Amino acid sequence: MKLLITPRFSKSVPAERREEVFHVMRAALVAFGAPHLHAGVGLRRIPPFMECRCGLDLRLIFQREGDALVFHLCGTHNQVKDFLKSRK
Repeated sequence: MKLLITPRFSKSVPAERREEVFHVMRAALVAFGAPHLHAGVGLRRIPPFMECRCGLDLRLIFQREGDALVFHLCGTHNQVKDFLKSRK
């Protein structure tokens, strides 16, 4: 499985936290499909997306598309809520 990012995701990652975010993305890739590893990364279903934590303040929103995890947004709780509302 591979990681893909959308232009929106790329723009939403704070420059000073880029390394931390990409580390969490790799951890999500390892944990995806292995429920006993979900707790460490904080994977959670938000149909049709998944969410994982990056520290206390950031959430990464992604979904599986074929053989890839596609990351759509890196944001705060409120930014995630707005993103999900815009997708309905």
